[in-house]
Amino acid sequence: MLIRHSFALTAAVTALPALSAELTLKVQLPRMDIAEYHRPYLAAWIEKASDQSYAGNVALWYDLRKRDNGGAKWLKEMRSWWRKSGHDTPVADGVTGATRTSGEHTLDLLDARAVAALAPGQYEVVVEAARENGGREVLRVPFEWPLKQARSAKAQGQGELGTVSIDARP
Repeated sequence: MLIRHSFALTAAVTALPALSAELTLKVQLPRMDIAEYHRPYLAAWIEKASDQSYAGNVALWYDLRKRDNGGAKWLKEMRSWWRKSGHDTPVADGVTGATRTSGEHTLDLLDARAVAALAPGQYEVVVEAARENGGREVLRVPFEWPLKQARSAKAQGQGELGTVSIDARP
């Protein structure tokens, strides 16, 4: 009986650091004062920093309300994502959602299946946004996996994206 309780207590204590870890991605979509504004489609994925090889999807936001899944036909406008992942999996299971309005949006990367499957190393979260009657922009933000120390990194967009940042806390 004592061994069982001791094991349970050890398991609970060693699990605490993992529970307190944070890896968040913040994406700022700028407000655009134009007559015919369309919310941007957005894809976020992970690549190895050394060779930019695809490691997994984090988010895919597009117009889910179009009849007969008509919004999916415009996903290829996010050309970088489309070449890495989109043409193989047009609807990324578990990460797909509706487009978002302007403002700051936060994603918990520790919830992403792509992060859980990463081997130790240097990575980048790549965020691409494209908008109808608008532009296209791609930003890269580096991070290290597994989380060893608190770090923040960011990239500043010039049009379709505002600030894209990662906050890591082991």
